[in-house]
Amino acid sequence: MAQQSPTAGNHPGTTGRRILIVDDNRDAAISLGMLLELSGYEIETAYDGSASIDAAARYQPQVILLDIGLPGLDGYEVARRMRSEPWGKQATLVAVTGWGQAEDRERSKAAGFDAHLVKPVDHDALVKLLAELGPFSSV
Repeated sequence: MAQQSPTAGNHPGTTGRRILIVDDNRDAAISLGMLLELSGYEIETAYDGSASIDAAARYQPQVILLDIGLPGLDGYEVARRMRSEPWGKQATLVAVTGWGQAEDRERSKAAGFDAHLVKPVDHDALVKLLAELGPFSSV
């Protein structure tokens, strides 16, 4: 199930950038979403692979923060499916995972991820990465 925070985008300096957070750990997804909302991002969350594909198709996020270790459809398969969609070709996919070895990073790149962050994600590092992506265009 995906949900959008009722406060998304209501802060001064809002970027208007839409981010989809996908993590089967609801508390982690909600916490990360709250932190990013404080930085001015519009957030939606999904808690499994299938729901994330549906949410992304509807929400059209510019960035998708995607856990790899999802039950059912894992993040690698979700990334491949998202990349096969027109809206998925334009989105920036960021793996957010507990897996950080070189082979994990190579595998995420091969699946279509643009970046790979290891949990627990440092908020400042994430905001820096998002800033380095440059201006986001409306999808």
